[in-house]
Parts: sequence; C-alpha cells; structure tokens
Amino acid sequence: MNNEIVVDVQQSEISIALLENKSLVELNKEGRNTSFSVGDIILGRVKKIMPGLNAAFVDVGYEKDAFLHYLDLGNNFQTINSFVKQFTSDKKKSNLVPKVQQEKELPKEGSIADVLTVGQNILVQIAKEPISTKGPRLTAEISIAGRNLVLIPFAEKISVSQKLKSNEERGRLKQLLLSVKPKNFGVIVRTVAEGKKVAELDSELKVLIKRWDDAVQKITKSNPPTLIMSEIGRAVSILRDIFNPDFESIYINDKETYEEILDYVTLISPDKKNIVKLYDSEVPIFDNFNITKQLKSSFGRIVSIKSGAYLVIEHTEALHVIDVNSGNRTKSSNDQEANALEVNLAAAVEISRQLRLRDMGGIIVIDFIDLQDPANRQTLYEKMKECMDSDRTKHKILPLTKFGLMQITRQRVRPEIHVDTEETCPTCNGSGKMQPSILFADMLENKIECLVNQFKTKKFTLYVHPYVYAFINNGFFSLKWKWKFKYSFGIHVVPMQKFSFLEYKFTDRTKDNADLKDLINTCS
Repeated sequence: MNNEIVVDVQQSEISIALLENKSLVELNKEGRNTSFSVGDIILGRVKKIMPGLNAAFVDVGYEKDAFLHYLDLGNNFQTINSFVKQFTSDKKKSNLVPKVQQEKELPKEGSIADVLTVGQNILVQIAKEPISTKGPRLTAEISIAGRNLVLIPFAEKISVSQKLKSNEERGRLKQLLLSVKPKNFGVIVRTVAEGKKVAELDSELKVLIKRWDDAVQKITKSNPPTLIMSEIGRAVSILRDIFNPDFESIYINDKETYEEILDYVTLISPDKKNIVKLYDSEVPIFDNFNITKQLKSSFGRIVSIKSGAYLVIEHTEALHVIDVNSGNRTKSSNDQEANALEVNLAAAVEISRQLRLRDMGGIIVIDFIDLQDPANRQTLYEKMKECMDSDRTKHKILPLTKFGLMQITRQRVRPEIHVDTEETCPTCNGSGKMQPSILFADMLENKIECLVNQFKTKKFTLYVHPYVYAFINNGFFSLKWKWKFKYSFGIHVVPMQKFSFLEYKFTDRTKDNADLKDLINTCS
C-alpha cells in the first residue's frame, strides 16, 4: 500500500493528512496555540472532591476543571504522590527515581476521599482533550511514549504489545528490557519493536528517561497549575505512531517543521530520510495532492458512495447515527438481497474511512439496508471488522441486530474533526445579491491597477477559484498575460480549491506572502 503524509502548516493551525493509495483516510488539525494535548503532563491542584462520583476535579489551567476518577489514579499513585511531595518540599533533591521507596498499591475498590484532599498538588497527564462543554479528562498513571517503547515511571512491570504473536520474540524483548531497564521504571514494548536490537532499544529508553528527568526538574520551579512536559509536536507524534516501511513520501510546506520531521525520521529510520520532502510551490499543498477536493466531498451530512448510493451522517451529544441509502442506484439484476448486500459492503468500506477521517468517537449506530439471509449478515459483519483492522483507535464492533443495526464503540480522546463544506458567497455575504459576475474580471483588473500604480506593489500573487483561474488563463494571449504586459511581470495567479466561486485574495510576495486585504479594501 502506498502511504503518504501531507503536512500543511498555516499561521493559525497545522493540518496533517494521511493518504493511502492517494485516498484521504485521516485528517488531524491542531491550532498553533493549542494547549491541553493528549500526553501532556501537568502539575495540578485538587479543587473539589466528589465522593458520589468517586472522582475529583483538578485545576490544570483550563477554563473548566479537569476530571480525575479514582480508577484513573493507577496502582502506583501513592509512590508518585510521595515522590512529588518529597521533591517539592526539598528543592535541593536530585531526581533519584531509582532510589524512591515503593509505596503500597491502591486498592481497586477504594475511595478517592481517602487519597486526595482539596488543595493538594498532584501530577497528572491529559487522557482526553476538552470536548464540547467538558473539561480535560485526566489520568495519574504517567507514561511517556516513544517509537518502540512507552516509559512508565514508578513501575517495575515490562509488558509487550498483544499484537506481537510470537512467544519467542515476546520473551526476547522482555529479556532485553530487563537487562537495560533502571529500577522503578516500567516499560511497555510496542509492536514496532519487533526484531529491534538491544542497542536501539537501550538508546530510546535513555532518551525517554532523559525527557522524564528534565520534566521533573520543573516541578521544583513551578506553582500549580503548570505544564511540566508537553507532548512532542503533533506532526511528529502522529508520525511516531503510524510510520512504517510502506511510507513513500512525507511532504511539508514549512521549513522549520520539515527539519523537525527530517531529524525524527533520520533518528528512527535513517534509510528512509529521503522520503521527507519540502514542498515549495505557490499552489496550496492540499490542492496539489487533491486533498481539498476530497475534504469537500467527504465531509458534510450526506456522503456519496458509488452508483447513486449514499450515507446520511447525523451527530448528537450521546452518539453518531449513520443511515445507509441505495438512492437512485439501479442494477440489471432483480435480486434485491444481492443488491442490498453489495450496497452494504461498499458502505462498510466508506464508513470505516469516515470514522477515521472525522475521528468520530463514542457510540456509532449504523442502519444498514435490511438483509434477510443470516449468511449475508455475517458477511457484512466480517467485512466491517476487516475494514476497521487498520484503525489504530481502540474500538469494538457488535454483530447486526434483528433490526439491521450495527453498533460500534470507538475511543474518543479528541473533539471530532469538522470541515464546513458549505460556502457563503464572499461578494454578497449570503444576501443572495451581488454585482454582475461578468464584471468580476474588470474588478480584479481595477484592484491590480490600484496596487501597481497607487501603492507601487510590483510583485504579488492573486489567488482565485479554479474556474476563474481557467478563465484568466484562457486563450493564446490570456488576461493574465495582458495584465503582466500592462502592469507588472511580477503578477502571479494561483488557483485555490477551497475558495468559493468569486472569492479572491492578494498577497505580497516581497513580504513573505503578507495579506494585502487592507490595501485592496481602499481600492475602488
């Protein structure tokens, strides 16, 4: 399978698209100033104990207090809590985790009121980002993820991924880690560690321990709530989890992010560093790889499948509902059961893609077209399980009910991805009335003349809808060349797929593509 990652770095956010055989299957968006990412370690303060919920609310610096349940404290909470108290009370202490005395494990049926008190400082990690009206969800089981290993401070156990089926390899990896692991550190061995040598695992383990040591030093210098350790960059963290030898290309349109990813790939797989490529073109990177068009067609309430069939996707606070419709699909065969099965199998493929693409979590209920034959219902169930095998997020699929409904639960750790596919006319702002479109090219020329003659801007880029771009470039002596000869050869015209029909934008090429909106608004 041909896997590619495309990273679009903008001023306000970073978007990361995963393509499988040129088809968009995952999209991740993160604001440049986003806080409270999954994996962040924070020194918080207990604000409220809720005995009825057996939970506490913790101030982590978010507008809403974060939620911490007793069962998320972890077996080794007493040891971590004792370490934090010692370390904050004596600022001269060095970080000697291996010399920490292990405390008793927490009982599974205990009460949070017996463990925490209001005002207590507590070391926690973000398990779920803020979603809807809820604050972050926390865990006190601290872990630091790497490419091959996950480090767990104040534990001793070595666990190996269940996806590793070879008992011989599982035993080998356990023995390797036992020989290099310091005391009071537990380790989870990830699937990708299969076949790795002790030197590589030891090197990564030391890097993870160094990250922990650096984070702990901040505890003595901080007052809660304080971020102690941030998860690595979003692009790198996604790459860490999904990178495999099948990847053929990683494209990035930002120099700094490119160097960060190149360094990481060089570290984990030196022979694949050439697949990291810096994208340098005026055409938006998502447009160039046909991602924008796929986003427009894949999001929204109605999603087309093929041959007239389509999905209707609805969202509520508690669950997601997906309805499978055959639409105006026609087949020469009169076998209704066969037609229904064919539509359902195609829908299963698209639904599995939609769950990953939108990062839909919680309960998903799918209303497939009714199937009477139990063998066909089992075939559909097996097909859905096969399609979901590539989904890295934890999930569970139940067989079809007698009403033809399939239920899926999928772990939710971040808000669902939303892409608005409807466009408001930038000319009339939704009023339904605008100036004659036949005069649009004349209006653009007036703006160009104003920029060149009045503001002396000779090098700039004009972004327009692809249809308008085709019109401007039409003919042997096109409008674009007329403008160049008449005003400036520094004029560049670039198509932008995400624009609505008469939307446009000017940017100054001499000032790092600075937006010329304020100047344009003064032009008549």
